[in-house]
Amino acid sequence: MRLSSFLISNIEPILQEWENFARTISTGSKALESEELRDHAEQMLRAIAADLLTHQTRQEQIEKSQGLAPADDDSAAKTHAITRLMAGFTIEQVTSEFRALRTSVTSHWMRQVKAGEEFEVEDMIRFNEAIDQALAESISSYTAAVQASRDVFLGVLGHDLRTPLSAILLGADVLLRTDELGTRATKIASRIYTSVKRASHIVGDLLDFTRSQIGGGIPIHRVALDIAPVFERIIDESRAVYPEADIQIEMVESVKGNFDGARLEQVFSNLISNAIQHGADHSPVKVKLGITGDSFQFSVHNMGKPILEDVLPFIFSPMGRYSPEASTENGPYASLGLGLFIVDQIVSAHNGRIEVLSTVEDGTAFIVTIPVQSVFEVE
Repeated sequence: MRLSSFLISNIEPILQEWENFARTISTGSKALESEELRDHAEQMLRAIAADLLTHQTRQEQIEKSQGLAPADDDSAAKTHAITRLMAGFTIEQVTSEFRALRTSVTSHWMRQVKAGEEFEVEDMIRFNEAIDQALAESISSYTAAVQASRDVFLGVLGHDLRTPLSAILLGADVLLRTDELGTRATKIASRIYTSVKRASHIVGDLLDFTRSQIGGGIPIHRVALDIAPVFERIIDESRAVYPEADIQIEMVESVKGNFDGARLEQVFSNLISNAIQHGADHSPVKVKLGITGDSFQFSVHNMGKPILEDVLPFIFSPMGRYSPEASTENGPYASLGLGLFIVDQIVSAHNGRIEVLSTVEDGTAFIVTIPVQSVFEVE
């Protein structure tokens, strides 16, 4: 008996072992019934049995063993992962089910072989390839569902936080404009305003990050404008937020082109804030805005601890930049680490590029180059 026929003939005892194992997994949710524990296991086993009967090329064998074979959008393995996720199973627990299934089938089959049953090594190889493919599909489906739910949650969270933060910011602004406040109350209101402004900035980054994950990038709206006044306004705001910082600027009078002014404000603000927060105390932050050929160039330079060489390739990835020490090292300025990611996305959307240079001797410089005129011209 070939392995495909063996799977169909012995599907009930194999399913019972699957159910018994699944019952031992603790999820913290209510206990599942027998039908729920078996879930899509029978469909997966029948699909594997049918697959063992098909012709397979060497390349198809390699792809399947690596979990890279083409998969149906609604395969049993993918659906199984979603139902397990909803039942409270972790990805490790879902993976353990496939390990247990592999062990169950192998042990049953080996007992038949020892009893004199015909044995084809190719059958066992292809069975393991099919299990690997099903596992890959299941993991992919599980992680995609988790990612989607996380993005929705972050989007809702960021949206809901904006309203109370705006109310607090407005209240603090009204207090600062009141002449009757004493020195101490004015100082407290100023701190409230600055802190909420920073919180609003973080929420904005969070929403932009969510949009980039769901919509394939941060959207920009180009209009014909002079970016120099936008740059000057951000410099003034930065000096107000960080009065102790020595911000030195060098700029041309006008930089006209087709840009998204609000998005470039984020680029200027994020990079200047980073330079101030991570630069050496009492060291100036040098900011330049100029024209180079058919592009404008914006750069920020600060002295201080350089960016580690092994971190530089991942500096614009929010996950790559994370470290457990970040919140301790950055103190009150610790955030979600989304600022540079968003800067990179905005620069890319403008068909530009961003370079980072960082050494102990020369300090750290972020250099943004964006075409003044691009293929996406405003009529």
